Amino acid sequence: MPEKFDVIVVGAGVGGLAAAYKLAQAGLSVVVIERGDYPGAKNVMGGVLYRSMMEELIPEFWKEAPLQRPVVDQRFWLMDEESAVTTGYKGQAWAREPYNCFTVFRGQFDQWFARKCTEAGAVIINETVVESCIVEKDRVVGVRTSRPEGDLYANVVVLADGVNSLLSKQLGFHQEWKPQEVALAVMEELKLPAEVIEDRFNLEPGMGATIEIFGGGTLGLVGTAFIYTNKEHLSIGVGALLSQVRQSKVRPYDLLENLKRHPLVRPLIRNGEPVEYYAHLIPEGGYNAIPKLVGPGVVVVGDAAQLVNGIHREGSNLAMTSGRLAAEAIVEAHDTGNFTAQGLSSYEKNLRNSYVIQDLKKYKNASHLFETNPQYFNEYIPVSNMALQEMLTVDGLSKQGKQKLILKRLLSENSLFSLGKDLYQAWKAMR
Repeated sequence: MPEKFDVIVVGAGVGGLAAAYKLAQAGLSVVVIERGDYPGAKNVMGGVLYRSMMEELIPEFWKEAPLQRPVVDQRFWLMDEESAVTTGYKGQAWAREPYNCFTVFRGQFDQWFARKCTEAGAVIINETVVESCIVEKDRVVGVRTSRPEGDLYANVVVLADGVNSLLSKQLGFHQEWKPQEVALAVMEELKLPAEVIEDRFNLEPGMGATIEIFGGGTLGLVGTAFIYTNKEHLSIGVGALLSQVRQSKVRPYDLLENLKRHPLVRPLIRNGEPVEYYAHLIPEGGYNAIPKLVGPGVVVVGDAAQLVNGIHREGSNLAMTSGRLAAEAIVEAHDTGNFTAQGLSSYEKNLRNSYVIQDLKKYKNASHLFETNPQYFNEYIPVSNMALQEMLTVDGLSKQGKQKLILKRLLSENSLFSLGKDLYQAWKAMR
């Protein structure tokens, strides 16, 4: 193995693998360094993979990749202690090839993706920790690994080392992430027969559903819960801002158990056999926390760049797009021999012009608003549930009387001005 490569990719998540695949296809020598036993061993995700971004790399990948179920039904619950206001979308268009998105097991999918990278010519080294970047004359020229004589050199290093991204922190690209810029997610896999899953979720054989849960699923903390269907498993999990988890002193395991005990969730997971339990940090800082993305001889992609859309629960697609755009910029730099920050700058330019940064910018104030205004989760969601219960209960009370009860409940702890202000702030943060 040569000591010098065209590109070193640190991290074999979908962002790093997307970059490696694109670079290897272009004929560059690429090595991917992964600290886990295998690609996907350290990667935890709720379980949804969007087709479009992956297909830009490998057309019709869904015909051979180890996927679980095409998602045809996406549901949203505003949940309190005993009820939920529900909405969503279910469409036959999503049940036809090439599909919209899929549930996946990252351990399986990332290994498959890594094999596609090696088939394209990339080298993957597992069970290896990158301790630091090698910097010469203010330019990153390689990495220092935990292996004996483990220094490797390259024209460009791609940092795809996850949410903590110690390497970009060492380079001064960002400070220590604040607790409100990171979410703690816990997830469990429950084994159930395929026909039971399909019956409970009202699905045709082989098709899948997702449920995104807001409110009671996180005990009032800023975050979301979810249930995703796999072939013979359910993925169920909760994520909440680390700052609020610490402040409330709630144990992550208790968040998950609270969700599993909810009267609307309990029938869906009944008799599910626990087979896996995960805990993982997720970047939630959004647009305002995006670090420096490009430097001489180095670019940052995926979770390491805080590229997660917490409002829409999107991350893998943003990571893949950033990895692809980084690879395209590196190929341009290779053609010109210019590996300075300026030579690599098309990566950041194209990323900022893409949906990735545009979507993050759209919701740049949402997380802070919800964190500092707990009434959105603790007051307004229960009121919405109470309102629907009242209006749909036929008990002899006039609809006008019911509207007065709803308004009285809504204004019991808020003035009309405060309510209007909150609605305006939420609209402004989400528009």
